[in-house]
Amino acid sequence: MTDENYRKDLPPMRPRLAASLILTRREGDRVDVLMGRRSSKHVFMPNKYVFPGGRVDRADSTAPLARDLDESVLGIMTRCMAASRARAAAAAAVRETAEETGLLIAREAAVTSRHTNWTPFREAGAAPDLAPLKLITRAITPPGRTRRFDTWFFTTDASALLDDRKPTPSDELEDVQWVALADARDLDLPFVTHFVLDELKRVQPPAPQHPRCMRAVRGKMVVEAL
Repeated sequence: MTDENYRKDLPPMRPRLAASLILTRREGDRVDVLMGRRSSKHVFMPNKYVFPGGRVDRADSTAPLARDLDESVLGIMTRCMAASRARAAAAAAVRETAEETGLLIAREAAVTSRHTNWTPFREAGAAPDLAPLKLITRAITPPGRTRRFDTWFFTTDASALLDDRKPTPSDELEDVQWVALADARDLDLPFVTHFVLDELKRVQPPAPQHPRCMRAVRGKMVVEAL
């Protein structure tokens, strides 16, 4: 398969820290995941179905949190980065989910921050909640691509949502919908999303496996324990 984003002439590029959230919903034996289609206007992965997510920005490091990340998640992430960056990545996943789908992973609390990133939370009288987030995996874009990301993928159940509002599309994600996990691969997905779906199954009960990372080593993609 030809990688359209691969360029031999590109100088070394440091991956940008990013995060994504896989929101799940369960009814009996059925498990749904929330996905949306990237706009055709995007240069990066247009028309592909993905999970909400994006780059970590400066405001994420000062997110007005209702609760912190679980110690087990923080413990894994701080093997690779400072605790402040780990929290910022998790906050970005929650923020991007709010911006792209309108859904809030939050708890009722006063938000004093006036930054526009947290406007949906402030208007709802709630603060971002990192406590329900579980870590699925980490994926680092190989060298030689026009865009590189160091993406951390989290998951949480729909019970962590502030309310029962329906997801809404945005300029970033169109056709936002709940998709049966068993049918998700029928959509037009990027390669990394296939990998994340496999890893999602690995970390589910009753016997969750340790999160793993996919990255390039000596020109080959490898998957190793975090």
